[in-house]
Amino acid sequence: MSGVRVTRVGPVTTLTLDRPDRRNALSPELMSQLAEAARRAGGDADARVVVIAGSGSAFSAGADIGWMRTGRDADESQNLAEAEALRDGFEAIDTCPKAVIARVQGPAIGGGAGLVACADVAVASDEARFAFSEVRLGLLAATIAPYVVRAIGPGATRALFTSGRSFDASEAMRLGLVHRVVPADRLDEAVDDAVGAFLAGGPQAIAASKRLLREATASLHLPDLAHRITSARMSDEGREGLDAFLEKRSPSWAPSNDS
Repeated sequence: MSGVRVTRVGPVTTLTLDRPDRRNALSPELMSQLAEAARRAGGDADARVVVIAGSGSAFSAGADIGWMRTGRDADESQNLAEAEALRDGFEAIDTCPKAVIARVQGPAIGGGAGLVACADVAVASDEARFAFSEVRLGLLAATIAPYVVRAIGPGATRALFTSGRSFDASEAMRLGLVHRVVPADRLDEAVDDAVGAFLAGGPQAIAASKRLLREATASLHLPDLAHRITSARMSDEGREGLDAFLEKRSPSWAPSNDS
């Protein structure tokens, strides 16, 4: 299975989600690879900036449905281990001591939008779209909640987590999830601009600033997030939501598309 492609050009390390055939969907295996790559980049003395990117037309379409399908029959311990792998991937990006830029060229859904929230700066194409759509599958956006609340505040997070609605790049910038929106053909130029801004700062000062801000918002990081998403995945509602998605029908709690 393809996963994360790592490249470095000068002081910039790029971690590319490299599953374009699956719209860079997130699985425990991919997130483990991302965590390892982020930690290595964080310890690389020659790297100053880390760029998170997605190959193909999507940044990341969220959780891998194939993984979620097999997880329906997994026991609680396996579900918990997989939820912890997802959590560790987000945490590795969030705690990376280097400056982190998200390059968002297309859809960033669920955990994909969570990765955007973990970045220090997010630059998006005007074609990008976002959603925290977990509730529409009867699930919780538990592992990404601390990063999203920190990025856009509790009020906006509540509205988006409970509705699951999608929103465009301009709204994402207004909310603070994204920091710059440009036409698709200027996305790389905008990322380069963000890199240049980070290179103008002292690397130790940037790392210390990130650590300071993380400590200032430490109360947002609840200890049992993996347990919460595991409970949701194993619930009757979570199973019904996934079944409905796979069967291309409305879940039992939603109005039928046929009515």
